[in-house]
Amino acid sequence: MRRYIITGTPSAGKTTIVAELAARGHAVVQEAATDVVARRLADGGGHGPDPDLVDRVVTLQRRRLDEPAAATSTVQFHDRSVLCTLALARYLGQPVSDLLAAEVDRVIRQRLFEPQVFFVRPIGFVTPTAVRRITYDLSLVFERFHEEVYREHGFDLIEIAPGPVADRVAAVEAHVGGRSGTRSRSSGRNADAPRPRRTRPSWG
Repeated sequence: MRRYIITGTPSAGKTTIVAELAARGHAVVQEAATDVVARRLADGGGHGPDPDLVDRVVTLQRRRLDEPAAATSTVQFHDRSVLCTLALARYLGQPVSDLLAAEVDRVIRQRLFEPQVFFVRPIGFVTPTAVRRITYDLSLVFERFHEEVYREHGFDLIEIAPGPVADRVAAVEAHVGGRSGTRSRSSGRNADAPRPRRTRPSWG
């Protein structure tokens, strides 16, 4: 099973890309943080400080990562990963808990994800939701934390530039299909799709 992370700052469009990949028949794993925050709001927790947020996100991420995929699935796309949760902890100024540190170590040591990460670049604005309360300027700060964390842990960032959803999804499928030597069963456009630009770590 090849697991790919799709990440980026809030409102960049990554979840829309993941939804379209799912609609095209790809196996996907939904973002945990949004579900954790939504649950807290539904329980009347509000948007105030939540010292347990990071660990609750890590717990849900691990459970979803460990769920068995369909036997026919050879590729799986993840809307964020525990590395994003590490970026979140740093952004919030929270200490790295034992649970978070252990899960990051497990993911890296066991190489649970492909070394290429799809990094979705922002589209120029943030659409507020009940869960998403970040400004566009702060989203760019948040984006830098994500980029630093992934580079720090040796991942190869494959940039997905702003553009129509179909073009962004085609860029993802082109990379995955090209690497596997086959076209996606859900799209015949991969051979002619634009290739995403890579941003490699500064070392190695």
